[in-house]
Amino acid sequence: MLLLAFFLITNLTLAQQNQAFKDGEWFKFEMSYSGFLKAGNATLEVKETLYKGKPVYHVVGKGWTTGAIKWFFKVKDRYESYFDKYTGLPYKSIRQIDEGGHTKDIEIEFDHNDKKAYVNNKKHNTHGIYATEKDVQDMVSAFYYLRNNYDTRSIKEGDVVSLNMFFDEENFKFRLKFLGRETIKTEFGKVNALMFRPYVMAGRVFKEQESLTLWVSADENKIPLKIKADLAVGSLRADLEAFKGLKHPFPIIFD
Repeated sequence: MLLLAFFLITNLTLAQQNQAFKDGEWFKFEMSYSGFLKAGNATLEVKETLYKGKPVYHVVGKGWTTGAIKWFFKVKDRYESYFDKYTGLPYKSIRQIDEGGHTKDIEIEFDHNDKKAYVNNKKHNTHGIYATEKDVQDMVSAFYYLRNNYDTRSIKEGDVVSLNMFFDEENFKFRLKFLGRETIKTEFGKVNALMFRPYVMAGRVFKEQESLTLWVSADENKIPLKIKADLAVGSLRADLEAFKGLKHPFPIIFD
């Protein structure tokens, strides 16, 4: 549920020049519940491949509980996205989750020409066709699209960007607010970071729309460093603890 996060592209040459990531990029996060109890781990991995003959990035995000917490609330989540290597638009999205017995198994195929999403709910064995907005993103592809196409050099505190997103069986407008710049402590040393507020859907998981805060590195990689979330019950934090395969140098401040 924290594998989310998070614009549009018309110039393929510009997209190739501004790539913030590459094949082989991998992140691992450690998650803690209510500030002290280790809750689990999550990973994000990027691979280049072909999807129906088109060059794509295939991103797989996994999250799972560990230790004592899994005995009373077991989580095993898997998110996948196949999105175009040049435009960043998704062709296929997969969401398989088990969160304390709440399960979903959904595959979505996107047709950007006809603005349609073909939803296969494998848990309930149902199929649906839904109209989508222009240049729609899924939960995973949106994050990588923003990394490539959101110019953060001149953004100001309070600036908000938005994009069209389709999630499960619903269209909604995803918004991301810039909160400011700060230097934060990480497992690797101090890092200059950009702080954002993704507006999320309040309900079963998140306490309210402004429940999530995200820190990304203020460099060409724009890698996720830390996430904090106020949940319906308690809070969750994710910290980057390992990485490999970055496209650009990762500047770290050593005391």
